[in-house]
Amino acid sequence: MKTLLSNLALAGLMAWGGPALAGKADDTLNVAFGNEATTMDTYKETTREGNILARLLYDCLIEKDTKTGEFKPAIASSYKIVDDKTLEFEIRPNVKFHNGETLTVDDVVYTFNLVSSKEYGARYQIAVDWIDRAEKVGDSTVRLHMKRPYPMALEMLAGNLPVYPKAYYEKVGPSGMATKPVGAGPYRLVDITPGARFVFERFEDYYAESPKGRPAIKRVIVRTLPETNTQYAELMNGGLDWVWRVSPDDARNLTRRSNLEVKGIEILRYAFVSLHPAFQDGKSPLADVRVRRALNHAVNRPGILKAFVGGAAQVTNAACSHLQFGCTDQVAKYDYDLAKAKALLAEAGYPNGFSTEMLVSSTAKEQAEAIAANLGAVGVKVTLNFQQYAPALSAWREGRVPLFLGNWGSYGIADVGLGTSQFFAGTADDLVKDPEIIPLLKAADTSMDRDVRKQKYEQAVKLIAERAYIIPLWTFNVNTASNKDLDFSLGADEYARFYEAKWK
Repeated sequence: MKTLLSNLALAGLMAWGGPALAGKADDTLNVAFGNEATTMDTYKETTREGNILARLLYDCLIEKDTKTGEFKPAIASSYKIVDDKTLEFEIRPNVKFHNGETLTVDDVVYTFNLVSSKEYGARYQIAVDWIDRAEKVGDSTVRLHMKRPYPMALEMLAGNLPVYPKAYYEKVGPSGMATKPVGAGPYRLVDITPGARFVFERFEDYYAESPKGRPAIKRVIVRTLPETNTQYAELMNGGLDWVWRVSPDDARNLTRRSNLEVKGIEILRYAFVSLHPAFQDGKSPLADVRVRRALNHAVNRPGILKAFVGGAAQVTNAACSHLQFGCTDQVAKYDYDLAKAKALLAEAGYPNGFSTEMLVSSTAKEQAEAIAANLGAVGVKVTLNFQQYAPALSAWREGRVPLFLGNWGSYGIADVGLGTSQFFAGTADDLVKDPEIIPLLKAADTSMDRDVRKQKYEQAVKLIAERAYIIPLWTFNVNTASNKDLDFSLGADEYARFYEAKWK
């Protein structure tokens, strides 16, 4: 779908002079998404949009402060790590569900045992498959037993594992929760047109101690509007207060409107080219570290970033996002240097370069073509193979391609354990299988000691860069456009926390 506003349409909308004050006037935040939220039963939802709405409706045991990385008590008034496989939580006595019932330990135990069961079939297994069982050990105390030491448990508990009301869920089940949800979050759902329109109102009995805070805006209305031009038109004339994923061209056009504010936000997602050193049984040029380093030097990452990505995105030097815990930029760096790239290729026995193939998935065509052109400048002739993600992933995992251009969002988790480890810890995506790197990542992935984890991750990230197993490219940028009277920013994890919004 073409997102760029036509000159004629833009000119007409720019001429319209009405103020965008409708939302502020009646204390209602009007939001639009291009994709629909499919269910309000968050454990059955797969879309980012649906999970954003879930954070209005539901609360979790703890919340993560995205600015400091600190995990703060929420439904739980306190928590502690009992041992490597046990977490303990004290539940607040004053948390209410939207139907007026008080949240208890029984609700917590019921929720975690339900959603972690095989029969339940949670859509994102990574969020729950580490849970062995939840146990009530007192009127206000619950213990969460893990199948294995899992340091990402706190990340999952902070935002991804909301507590459901036991009695209500047993009564209505997934289908009832999908359209008439009851949670303990800062907003309650008061009207719904499934997949099209959701109306939330501030929950007046929301507990005061929540790290989310009491919402400043009374009402939030979220609509699904697939056509971006429709979104922009409503934003300009005051029917909407906030939209996201605005294309760079449209962002530039919208900045001309005095009643709007356009923001570029750097997000956790990062792009890279994976290299397969063992391709063709280790007989391809990629088996030589000098060739891999040459490819790194040949890609003009700053130039491509400036031309095609822009915004708040940044060039990366490591196999992770600098926003993630455990990442470090103190690694071997490969500046754009064609002379050095050619010298390394010649030293490795390829003075005239070689021919290769690069699989491309979930990446803009112009970015892939720019990378191929850069490599071609040093004699590496690249054939681009564009595929959908599923077949591309299969081809990569089966070792059928030497280069794979893709990107990774780490499930919105700011931790190297769900980033670098996905590709270098001996998984199906790891075609390197480096015997020094795998133990480092596995040790970090299973330690509950943050200092140990940080040290191990940084060691692994440095080795990956030194041995040039990937070509790190850049982080991503998401543009948002909003009513200039709205004080609100998207999180780096791509979660829009509308409960933090307020009017200026």
